Amino acid sequence: MIKIQNINKKYGEIEALKNINLTVSAGELFGLIGPDGAGKTTLFRILTSLLLADSGTATIDGLDAVKDYKELRRRIGYMPGRFSLYQDLTVEENLSFFASIFNTTIKENYHLIKDIYQQIEPFKNRRAGKLSGGMKQKLALSCALIHKPRVLFLDEPTTGVDPVSRKEFWEMLKKLQAQGITIIASTPYMDEAILCDRIALIQAGQILSVNTPQDIVKNYQNKVFALKSGNNYQLLETLRTNPAVSSAYLFGEYLHVTFCDNIVPENISENIEIQEITAGIEDCFIELMTEP
Repeated sequence: MIKIQNINKKYGEIEALKNINLTVSAGELFGLIGPDGAGKTTLFRILTSLLLADSGTATIDGLDAVKDYKELRRRIGYMPGRFSLYQDLTVEENLSFFASIFNTTIKENYHLIKDIYQQIEPFKNRRAGKLSGGMKQKLALSCALIHKPRVLFLDEPTTGVDPVSRKEFWEMLKKLQAQGITIIASTPYMDEAILCDRIALIQAGQILSVNTPQDIVKNYQNKVFALKSGNNYQLLETLRTNPAVSSAYLFGEYLHVTFCDNIVPENISENIEIQEITAGIEDCFIELMTEP
């Protein structure tokens, strides 16, 4: 459904994308996972025909992102990272406007957005600018779906949204996927990676790995230990100067640490809580980032 070949993009001297190659299958829920500035938004803008790549090609649903951009825009839905609907229009007016652009109506495609729109329909006469973050998110998704797209692009759709709304949003995506819509979503949240069929880890404009979340974790070779002390910041500084430590990073109230040859030095465990844990997507991502 989506095929990206050797895409490159620069902003001045900054390489935003470096030789990106990806494929996304029809009906797949695909995640583009990486921190701010990794190149996610630039790639989405290229795929949705809003930005030209310096080199390389991209096809979506058999259409070239450059040559066939007019037809492509009829077949895709795009929800940008920043709320971009008309703040002075009501919920219903925004949805009607986007439906009219694609020569359809809310009534004609209501079945597509019913589960989502019903949650905000009681507020259909409220101006979009007065909605909460979670309600804005649902309205933006409804507007992206109202013309029955074959492919849906979601650029960091849950950034700044409360945990409950984030969970509800991903449940909605699963329902949309069940209707046959191909979805590619970007996110900086590693915990959302496991909700995707496959993911691409991206950093500094480069794809580090493409696989299922389960296989990325399965292929992780190191043992990970969770450490905690009375002063984690001081412990972190100490560990990073220890030649026996391969990596050490803060993860909430714990440090995630790997050791050379997976052996914990005897003097490390003094007055420190330590336990071996199962590696997560974050641990895999950090290892890939630090590989030479």
